[in-house]
Amino acid sequence: MLELAILGFLYDAPLHGYELRKRIAALTGHVRPVAESTLYPAIKRLEKAGLLARTTEPGAVAAPRHVLTLTEEGRTELLHRLAEPAERDITDENRWFTVLAFLRHLPDPAAQAAVLRRRLAFLQEPASFFYDGDRPLAAEELDDAFRQGILTIARATSRAELTWLRATLDSLGG
Repeated sequence: MLELAILGFLYDAPLHGYELRKRIAALTGHVRPVAESTLYPAIKRLEKAGLLARTTEPGAVAAPRHVLTLTEEGRTELLHRLAEPAERDITDENRWFTVLAFLRHLPDPAAQAAVLRRRLAFLQEPASFFYDGDRPLAAEELDDAFRQGILTIARATSRAELTWLRATLDSLGG
C-alpha cells in the first residue's frame, strides 16, 4: 500500500520527501500513520529498483532538498499494480482506497472497469464480521448493541459503495 501510494503521488508530479509524506498521511494516516522509519526505506527500495529518481536542489534555508521523480519504469510499474491489484488490495478497505485514489491513471476505461468489477464481486459475496458456524450473521440476529452497530455501519457503507460502483461501471461502459 505504501509503495503504491508513493508511485501514485509521484505519477502526478515530482515531490520532496516531506511533501510526499504529508500527502500519504492525508490519504492513509488516519488508519496507518506513515513514519519516516517506514517511508524512507520504501523510497530507497523503489529507487534501487529503478522506479524513482532523486535529484538534489538547494534548500530554502540551508540543507539541500531531495526531489523524487517517477521514472518510466516507475510509471509502468504503477500502471501494472493498478491494472492487476493483489487480492488483498481489493478486499482490504484501506488498501482498496489507495488503489481507488490512483485508478484514474489507468488510461483504458475497460481496465478501470475490470478492477471495479473485482471489488463489486467481492462486496456482493455474503459476509459478516460475526458468524454462526459458516453462516454470516446479520445485525438483526445479534443481541449485542455494539456488534449490531458494527454491522449496521458496515451495511450502510457497503450499500453506498455498491451504488457508486454500479454507477461508475455504467459510466465506463462496463
